[in-house]
Amino acid sequence: MRSVLIAAAVGLIVSILLTPLAIRAFRRQGLGQEIRDDGPESHLSKKGTPTMGGTVIVGATVLGYVVAHLVFVGQSGWGFTATGLLLLFLMVGMGTVGFLDDYLKIRHRRSLGLNKTAKLVGQLLVGVTFAVLAINFPHDGVTPASTVVSYVRDIAPLALGPIAFVILAYLFIAGFSNAVNLTDGLDGLAAGSSAMVLASYVVISFWQFTHDCANELIEGCYTVRDPLDITLIAASGMGACLGFLWWNTSPARIFMGDTGSLALGGLLSGLAIVTRTELLLVVLGGLFVAVTLSVIIQVAFFRATRRRVFRMAPLHHHFELAGWTESTVIVRFWLVTGMAVAFGLGLFYADWLGFVGL
Repeated sequence: MRSVLIAAAVGLIVSILLTPLAIRAFRRQGLGQEIRDDGPESHLSKKGTPTMGGTVIVGATVLGYVVAHLVFVGQSGWGFTATGLLLLFLMVGMGTVGFLDDYLKIRHRRSLGLNKTAKLVGQLLVGVTFAVLAINFPHDGVTPASTVVSYVRDIAPLALGPIAFVILAYLFIAGFSNAVNLTDGLDGLAAGSSAMVLASYVVISFWQFTHDCANELIEGCYTVRDPLDITLIAASGMGACLGFLWWNTSPARIFMGDTGSLALGGLLSGLAIVTRTELLLVVLGGLFVAVTLSVIIQVAFFRATRRRVFRMAPLHHHFELAGWTESTVIVRFWLVTGMAVAFGLGLFYADWLGFVGL
């Protein structure tokens, strides 16, 4: 438990201390946010706010994980694991795609960065590499990921072959990374929501660690490789988001940019895959799902009827144009995320109670 607290604390401290340094450095380099021309007029005042703050989130997450290991170096059975390193690879890889997107936006002074094909290729390379590697590196017969579709644990009838799993995992990773990216439209919305979902994975993975089938075959135990290492990554990511939120909350002094949103979306999807809770993430990250669905519905309905369902998509802009202040939208959407996380954790715990007969 001490290692988890250290990971979270380091992630928080590094993020909260490095973010103001990043703000000054990015401002000197002119790395300011470009605002979409068709967005709410109230957002035009944010033009020029330093962006690419996601570099701090990614760096703080990595440092939190590494420091937690270094503190306990030399202890029996303690060391870096394939699962932990794969999660960091996924986060850093998706963050790199987002960094290139942010850089091109700034360089060309417009709100569009990488074209759709380039972003798709980048996400494809990172996502597929992660998926292929995740079904290798067995330890006691358990690999970081399973080729079985999961909800709270693997659903045996939904077993996939390796190729089908890699395809599904890529779609899942790309879908959630883009979902967090779409949600990152208001000050602190994506960072606060991501912190709550990451907190739920701290609880889930630590519960799996204390009920690991590799340690003791008991009713309701979990077959997950390296659950404690997963907890460290989730904890350091949560701390990094909270530290960044100190500076990112309204009025934001820095934005995470695609660097942060794609990295966090990749991390969340990776956590779901390695903890065997893929479908549960749809509940835990219900806000991200709703925001993405609002865009899909808006585009599909407009193409079919030339009319709009929402005043503007993504969903948070609809409520802004309906008269809600930005702070009101953010706080209420945080509440929605909190309720989704509570409900998702309830489903997770209810599954365990079913196994132990309570």
